[in-house]
Amino acid sequence: MYRPYSSAQADTRPFRDVESHLRDLTQDFATSFNTGNYDQAAALFAHDGVLMAPRREAAYGQTSVERLLRQLGDAGYSDLRLETMRVDHSGDMAMELGRFSMVLRHGDGTLVPERGRYVKVWRRLGAWLLIAESWNRSADLANDRAA
Repeated sequence: MYRPYSSAQADTRPFRDVESHLRDLTQDFATSFNTGNYDQAAALFAHDGVLMAPRREAAYGQTSVERLLRQLGDAGYSDLRLETMRVDHSGDMAMELGRFSMVLRHGDGTLVPERGRYVKVWRRLGAWLLIAESWNRSADLANDRAA
């Protein structure tokens, strides 16, 4: 039921703090990816948002992001785990830094773990949406593969 405010200015305090909200959205992204709901994961991006994955062309827009996430899943990436380490925000913009781990399943059944770091840039466009995300693998794993 609608209840008018007693003052001319609306209460601008958030219902939840920004950091907790973005941490939850990040976990929603991981859950969507792990369950093959790539459309739900892509819906967390703004219409002009970009996903930049290692050794892949950047994906601009929700449709391209969904396609890239599906390609990663089809290539054997699974069990994505995201750990938010830091969130800084000001007004309608936020930056999130974190660590990830995932598993790459090869055609012969072997599992190769991957770890690394990520950065996400969020913007409140009515709801908090990703305007940019990028990640990279840890150097120790990249060196192990080269050996």
